[in-house]
Amino acid sequence: MPPNADFTNDPYTWSGLTGWHSYRTLRPFRGMYWDVRRRLPWYGTDIRDGLNYRTFAATIRIFFVNLLPALAFQLDMTRNTGGYFGINEALFSSALAALVFSTLSCQPLTVVGITGLISLFNYTIYDIAVAQGIRDLYPQFIAWVSIWAAITHWLASICNWCDYMRYITDFSSNAFGMYVGIIYMIKGVEELVAQFTEQGSTPAAGYLSIVIALCYWFSVYYLEIMGSTIYFPPWLRKSLADFAYPIATIWWTGFSHIPGTIARAGLLRIPHTHAFHPTQDRSWLVPFWTLPVKWVFVALPIGILLTLLFYYDHNVSSLTAQAKQYPLKKPAGFHWDFFLLGCTCFIAGILGIPLPNGLVPQAPVHTDSCTEYVDRLARSQERDVEVEEEPASVSNARVWVYHNKKMVDATMVHEQRISHFVMALGFVGLMTGPLLDVLHTMPRALFSGVFFVVGWGGLPGNGMTQNLLYCMREKRFVDPAEPRLGLKKWRIVYYVFWQALGVAISVAISQTIAAIGFPVVIVALIPLRWVVLPRIFTEHELLVLDAPTADADVVLASMGGRPTLPEVRMAEERRRRRGEGGEEGESSGASSEVKGEGMRSREGFKDEEERGVEGERAKQSAREGIEPTLRTGHA
Repeated sequence: MPPNADFTNDPYTWSGLTGWHSYRTLRPFRGMYWDVRRRLPWYGTDIRDGLNYRTFAATIRIFFVNLLPALAFQLDMTRNTGGYFGINEALFSSALAALVFSTLSCQPLTVVGITGLISLFNYTIYDIAVAQGIRDLYPQFIAWVSIWAAITHWLASICNWCDYMRYITDFSSNAFGMYVGIIYMIKGVEELVAQFTEQGSTPAAGYLSIVIALCYWFSVYYLEIMGSTIYFPPWLRKSLADFAYPIATIWWTGFSHIPGTIARAGLLRIPHTHAFHPTQDRSWLVPFWTLPVKWVFVALPIGILLTLLFYYDHNVSSLTAQAKQYPLKKPAGFHWDFFLLGCTCFIAGILGIPLPNGLVPQAPVHTDSCTEYVDRLARSQERDVEVEEEPASVSNARVWVYHNKKMVDATMVHEQRISHFVMALGFVGLMTGPLLDVLHTMPRALFSGVFFVVGWGGLPGNGMTQNLLYCMREKRFVDPAEPRLGLKKWRIVYYVFWQALGVAISVAISQTIAAIGFPVVIVALIPLRWVVLPRIFTEHELLVLDAPTADADVVLASMGGRPTLPEVRMAEERRRRRGEGGEEGESSGASSEVKGEGMRSREGFKDEEERGVEGERAKQSAREGIEPTLRTGHA
């Protein structure tokens, strides 16, 4: 381990700087320089740490988790772009991204590939090109969109603008996760509808497709949660969770070929294509230089919108891949990685393949797969209130109820580059003739199930979902240590309303030709959280309901350090003005070690007053026999 592994006082900071030194844009390349300098000493360990079974399991899992959605989005793009994007384009894009980021990035755990949002972006641009009468110029036009996006990516990286990602909190990241999940579910339904409406489909094939999609969804879902159960030996349940995707994919692909009625149903399958060739009759290099100058400059604002989308989407995926629940030791590098993303945008654009980007649902899956989990037996006791209220003659043994419970501890993460690199080689291999024939055996209905798995996977644990479910609980059965007990339920619903408003507007825009503008709505949630919400919610409410998405020094070092939350700053200013040491703004005494699902710790953001109030509450809970619990799960 490199000697300088303490990132609490990292040299890359803007605190205390004055004059022109305090302006990020005026000190170009500073963030990229420190990203590379901080991560380079760990490069050797990135290779050595990948030589273990955990990396093998992670490679298999993330290969399928990346491949299947990529093919699913390719089918969506093929249907909506006149067949311009096909199988090889999807595989080439995924291989390019995996190769570049596994070898050169500062955050190799971040999975980069084809997302549903770039699919939406591509065919919205196609609709615009058709409406403007330049359908034949679509390849050149989208190539210039990619070139402009690459240039603005590089500009953002050079000017240190990735620092502003430290202001991302769960308010906006949960809203974005909900939006992505909903879009994925919509795409799953659209793919099933296509099984009834496309040429060559039959009603029997359509209904069989629904069965396969739903069964695939349930199979993957229950296999993945097997690791958090107490069934079977630990090695078996963890193996089932690790290999859920290949097990379900092989099983339901084989099911679709069962001789008889099922085989005769005529299911639509992955189309054939030539090895290492584009889907359409063209060369890999797009003649972007032939686009009329007028349309070159029309592509500029669309390229800026694409950069805005990737700025948020890619960096949030990096944040979720390095979330607090994973015990990471190696530093992050947001500026350098965003520069690399600009390079892949440029290459993908002139090759005519979908632009790769950070995968929000899949990135934390990769980190989770590389994490060593240990099952631990936890024993606790609780008072039986009804028995306790009976006469004193009742035995004390009946007052206390004892429980055994399984706890899952994350002990370490194998932070390595091997799994991402091997995945790149796998995608290249799939572009060969024999393996393309293997892909042809897969029913398209299976990819509807993929949409459902990926889309649904982020919804139950989403902070919006958890807050709404909390508001529906009967109060007497809520854990007394639940921080939200100190809030009125209508205030929680009001908080979720602002998130839901952003999600609803984004989903609505995504279903129109104005879909290229949805990144503006998503990014607008950041200033909404930092400027508007502190003025309509109290400090106490926001400290309980929200927290920074990135709260570890090892991650924050790449973004200039830990920011001060606006509600904390405003409360401190009020206390300073009043000179009463906290008489106003007592909301900072909220319990912030939030143990409910979907909530995050903000230990590093507490002030002395808050810690004092928490200490008194902990002592009171101890006197009453209340023990805190930590609910965790594997996979």
